[in-house]
Amino acid sequence: MDRRGFMKKAAAVVASTVAVPGVVASCARVEAKTGDENLIVPKNNGLPITGTFIDEISHDIPHQNWGEKEWDADFRNMKAIGIDTVIMIRSGYRKFITYPSPYLLKQGCYMPSVDLVDLYLRLARKYGMKFYFGLYDSGKYWDSGDMSVEVESNRHVIDEVWEMYGERYKDSFGGWYISGEISRSTKGVIGAFHDMGKQCKDVSGGLPTFISPWIDGKKAVWAGSGDLTKEQAVSVAEHEREWDEIFAGIHDVVDACAFQDGHIDYDELDAFFEVNKRLADKYGMQCWTNAESFDRDMPIKFLPIKFDKLRMKLEAAKRAGYDKAITFEFSHFMSPQSAYLQAGHLYDRYKEYFDIV
Repeated sequence: MDRRGFMKKAAAVVASTVAVPGVVASCARVEAKTGDENLIVPKNNGLPITGTFIDEISHDIPHQNWGEKEWDADFRNMKAIGIDTVIMIRSGYRKFITYPSPYLLKQGCYMPSVDLVDLYLRLARKYGMKFYFGLYDSGKYWDSGDMSVEVESNRHVIDEVWEMYGERYKDSFGGWYISGEISRSTKGVIGAFHDMGKQCKDVSGGLPTFISPWIDGKKAVWAGSGDLTKEQAVSVAEHEREWDEIFAGIHDVVDACAFQDGHIDYDELDAFFEVNKRLADKYGMQCWTNAESFDRDMPIKFLPIKFDKLRMKLEAAKRAGYDKAITFEFSHFMSPQSAYLQAGHLYDRYKEYFDIV
């Protein structure tokens, strides 16, 4: 064969591998599954992930642009590792929304092409999961620093969502996620969380509610900045004092708190987790962990986390006696069909560690 013929043939081989990345990725994962005997740490020593957020109204990670076929496959992958709870992180952000809300459309929000709330409720029913509805985020809190501005729009959203989906999907509509994210004693937060939590419970016959704040640790930096850490971080004592006050004001209408675990360093996990569990027990709340499956230690925002980092966080949650582990979030950072190849490898490493066949 002459040089020109050889180059054409080589180019065709390269093109074929690029055209079918799924084949290459699946082959790589199959080979990797034989490596679990190389683990040198105890297996099954962490709190298993049994819940995940679903983020398709995003402002800092890519949209998957999946249809029902892809979402069905993802729910099946979730179920295979023991996930029984899916949480829509927010039903809308500013003008983009996940369902045809009569109220929000009148406020100038954009009509979605698919009703994702209905889709997720159907898939949750199909796979025997519970779906938590995440409240609407108008963006006004982020602009003003006052959480009370989110209450009014959510009064309408809570009522209409329960009317549209509650009775029809009473087997899969499992609860509510109060989607406002805070880390400290933010202006208006106790009243806002209490008002929204109470309304969620009142309309749905007492279905559970939860929040997922972050810890104002050294890695709590603005996602758009180039910084990985900051000097001014909350102390364990300050964290306990502020959250004691917040829990005291909301525990009667908020059933669980899932602190995000990615804003503190790995050698700080035990100290903060012990405080979180003690406070939750004091107020009769469940203590969950939001085990972030993306990596905050890299300048690229955001990519799937190194498995050992996820393992260490889940092991710390188990040591602290946490009640449940959820993650942000499976579909982008752990799913075998994620746009990130590393996510499928993380899925395999997780299955090996927890002895999931």
